[in-house]
Amino acid sequence: MACWAGIFLLRSCLKMRVKYEQSTMATALRLSPCLHRYLSMQQFSKACCRAVWLLWLLPVSSLVLAADEPVIEPELARRDVQIPQFDNENFELTAFAGVISIEDFGTHPVYGLRVAYHVTPGLFVEGAYGRSEAGDTSYELLSGGARLLTNDERQFSYYNLSFAYNLLPGETFIGEHHAYTSDFYVIAGLGSTDFAGNQRFTSNLGAGYRLLLNDWLAIHIDMRDHI
Repeated sequence: MACWAGIFLLRSCLKMRVKYEQSTMATALRLSPCLHRYLSMQQFSKACCRAVWLLWLLPVSSLVLAADEPVIEPELARRDVQIPQFDNENFELTAFAGVISIEDFGTHPVYGLRVAYHVTPGLFVEGAYGRSEAGDTSYELLSGGARLLTNDERQFSYYNLSFAYNLLPGETFIGEHHAYTSDFYVIAGLGSTDFAGNQRFTSNLGAGYRLLLNDWLAIHIDMRDHI
């Protein structure tokens, strides 16, 4: 009897368990659409949170990667450049020599001195004095010895005060390894000329080129007309 009672009790328990499992499955089937919607919304919110975190971390990660990357320096072949060491004095003293053409008296050597004061890098004032000696005129040569002027009267001298402006300051290259500071300037001024026993008021105008070779030496090449 006890055996049959145990078997009956076991069958009852099994039936109750099967019913419970069936009811649980039915409940789960009824709740599955709601659960699916809930899980879908939860997954969507998690995906949004992950996207926001990725967007926030992207600049930080870029900065970290940029900080970790080595700095690439370009390999350039640099050359040594020697800067001209010119004094900052504004005065310039020049001794000059050249040729002068005196109307109807021929072309003869001329020499003299010039003193310049550089007011600005482009403007300077110059005072000049020059001397020469005139030759014979065409009349004296054709007349057979007639002298129009004495030897003292043939002495030609002038002085003037001029203003000049550097139009094209720059550099002049001589060869591949030498560059010199240079200027192209225009000049005009007023002065006086002493010739043939007369002293006359004259004006002058012209242009010139200056090349600075070093701290104390410069070359001037210019042409002027004394009127």
